[in-house]
Amino acid sequence: MGNQLDRITHLNYSELPTGDPSGLEKDELRVGVAYFFSDEEEEVDDRSPSDCGFTKDHSPGEEGPLAVSEVEYSAFCSQECIFSKLRENEDLNVYSAKTLLTMCKPGDLLELVAAAQAPHWAIYDQNDQVIHLHKGEIRKDSLLEVSSGRHGRIVNNRYRFRPLPADLVMQNAAGHLGLNSGEICWTNSESFAAWCRFGKREFKAGGEAHSAEQQYFLKVHLSGSGVHTLVFRSLEDMIRERRRVDASGILKELSLVHGENE
Repeated sequence: MGNQLDRITHLNYSELPTGDPSGLEKDELRVGVAYFFSDEEEEVDDRSPSDCGFTKDHSPGEEGPLAVSEVEYSAFCSQECIFSKLRENEDLNVYSAKTLLTMCKPGDLLELVAAAQAPHWAIYDQNDQVIHLHKGEIRKDSLLEVSSGRHGRIVNNRYRFRPLPADLVMQNAAGHLGLNSGEICWTNSESFAAWCRFGKREFKAGGEAHSAEQQYFLKVHLSGSGVHTLVFRSLEDMIRERRRVDASGILKELSLVHGENE
């Protein structure tokens, strides 16, 4: 775990390649970044709700909001806040897939969560259907089936970018249905779903030109140990590392590593 922690808290991106102009990820070593290419974060576990880390006790028939233990973050591009997941500023409760369906409208950005897993993101279509990146393919599936025990929430405001109109969000999502890993330029479900809603090329693999002037700052808010700040050269890199922290289960060790505390 020690080597992994060093990579998380002492990142150096000065030698990071800019990526292929087409936006397709190549099988190459990218200096300074610990990337783990697998379908793991896009697989929805066959966990029951009781295994997913929910902390509020509800009876089986109750469909109220639940809380799950999660790492909280804020992110900035230069001085501008572009991402916020802080319980003090927003409701981070989650709902069963059945309840979530009653809250959704076409074009909504959905996040399915469980403890020690990277969240799974999707675009809500209609009639229980979501469009998402899963196992290297852009698919349309039933939210009830995709959830597999995970609870979820609507995260339209998680990123602070201006959203596209709902019809364009749906056009972006539906226009890529059926594409597989050899044809797509997103490396995880979050990047694809966020691109559909906001249309920013920075969500694509290799879609952002790296420059010395532009930096992304990810603040990892850990209870009892202040705030650890990580620096990245692209939005794509920042998303991938944050999701890896969510799925790694090393929060206790991470909290012991000296970082930038506030």
